[in-house]
Amino acid sequence: MAKPLYDFDFAVAGGGPAGASAAISLGQRAHSVVLFERDTFPRFHIGESLLSTANDAFAALGVTKKIDAACFPEKWGARLYTHDGRSGRYVDFTDVQEVTRPQTYQVCRQEFDRILLERAREVGVDVREGCHVTACEFAPDAAILDVASRADAATRRVHVRALVDATGRRGLIARKFNLRTEEPRLANIAIFSHYKNVPRLEGARPDDIRLIARSDAGWFWLIPISRELMSVGVVLPKVLYRRLANGSPEETLNRAISDTPIVAELMREARREWPVRVEKDFSYSASAYAGHRWILAGDAGSFLDPVFSTGVSIAMESGIEAAAELHRALVRNNFSVPSFAAFSRRQHKRFQTFRRFVVGFYTPQFRDIFFNPRPSRLIFRSVVTMLAGKWNASLWTRFLNHLFFGMVSIQKRFNITRSVFRRDRDAGYPTERRSKDPIARGA
Repeated sequence: MAKPLYDFDFAVAGGGPAGASAAISLGQRAHSVVLFERDTFPRFHIGESLLSTANDAFAALGVTKKIDAACFPEKWGARLYTHDGRSGRYVDFTDVQEVTRPQTYQVCRQEFDRILLERAREVGVDVREGCHVTACEFAPDAAILDVASRADAATRRVHVRALVDATGRRGLIARKFNLRTEEPRLANIAIFSHYKNVPRLEGARPDDIRLIARSDAGWFWLIPISRELMSVGVVLPKVLYRRLANGSPEETLNRAISDTPIVAELMREARREWPVRVEKDFSYSASAYAGHRWILAGDAGSFLDPVFSTGVSIAMESGIEAAAELHRALVRNNFSVPSFAAFSRRQHKRFQTFRRFVVGFYTPQFRDIFFNPRPSRLIFRSVVTMLAGKWNASLWTRFLNHLFFGMVSIQKRFNITRSVFRRDRDAGYPTERRSKDPIARGA
């Protein structure tokens, strides 16, 4: 008998939130799916703060009850502080009228990723851990993958109708086709670890994320990821990092903590429980998000600076969208580039919408207004709608967000609110224009 043309309908490379979401969604549609994950779970990943819109993804993937039962710390918004603790406010997701459910979670990624991967197995996905796609080719009638197994060091060839690339920053297809566009204005470095004995917030919502702006262009996050552990990290533009990094990563993080008064006070009794880790150059997009028999999901396509915690929520959303797109392609028997044009436009638009806020955050004028303790309630609610994850908000909300950026522009010429943040050259705010660089630059 002749060998079937396809080993599976679809393959997914990568078992993180984007890949698992794509695999689950394809499995729910009764397609045969294989997922290749290079690591063996559980594996370390930085703890994550989710957005309210993640709840829509949980419902679509059928994991809402499992996520609720995992007892992750509840997140209702964020507390904003300036470096001295004298200014700032509460970001309350319950003010947002355009999300299904405002309350979300701070998650331990080892457990969160495990829940998603197990759900993929439940819907019939062939999950293969310790395997990674080393090469891929796209013939007129198939995607052809070379897959290496860690267990026996063997490489096998797999034929599928199409591939979902969810390999994250490794960018299997982005590297192959040189798709990645770097973000020089967001060429930042994060230094972080996990600590015990960091005090929680007072009040009814003790586990909300704290976002603390330094007097310069840097900022801190404090994210509770369990009852005991707090993820604490600082993000610095490269120019600031070079000034502070006169030693080990531990010394650099400690120095950043000690010269930020409010963080130094919060960390006075803290005990570090994990090695200090460093991540860099983590903002980029793609010139295309789909092509002939391939599609990008999550960080394989784009990623933004973590200041507004968009990573996992975007990853799940894009994975679900990738699955819907491939299902339509199979029904129509059309996996051509033009058939994926709408998918690529959507990914690009979402990235650009969030990018505007992230790039804005790295200006002192944006911060002056964003951290103002008495903002315009109507306009700030529109900003919070975006920060809750509703990037495709109503026309009225989008208009109000334009007004917010208009205020930022005015602040550059006239102080419509008190200037809180430094403007000098040593403050480290980026000035480079956006440009396209080869992906080999270190992404």
